[in-house]
Amino acid sequence: MVTLQLPEARRLAMSVVLGQVVVTVVVAMICFAVWGRVVGISSLVGGGISSVASLVLALIGFAPRAGTQPEQLARAFYVGEGVKLAVTVALFVVVFLTVKVSFAALFATYIATLFVYWIALANALPPLAGKAAAGSGAASAAKR
Repeated sequence: MVTLQLPEARRLAMSVVLGQVVVTVVVAMICFAVWGRVVGISSLVGGGISSVASLVLALIGFAPRAGTQPEQLARAFYVGEGVKLAVTVALFVVVFLTVKVSFAALFATYIATLFVYWIALANALPPLAGKAAAGSGAASAAKR
């Protein structure tokens, strides 16, 4: 079993948000340089929606202190996911009603920021799996 301590998980969650911001800025700069202002701003807004929603989840989901009961941690994540969904929908509605956007750039950058989760997971799991394997090896060696 692979476990992750709460402070380490908080850092991972915030690194995901930071990664999403970086992807957003880079993609928006490229879009602005290649296709102009509307596409660049649309890209920035799409990635911004994803980044803000992820930040909301990270802040709410990781608000409980270490040592909190598992049920309370789970509840915090359920609430965080619900608020994240509401924030995402609200931001898309506000953008669609108030800003002239390129839908392709907006959604492409939004989706690109979602890949940051997969990259963070791929980077986090090998060390975690290594820790779990090392821990189980030591435990099994001690039993012998």
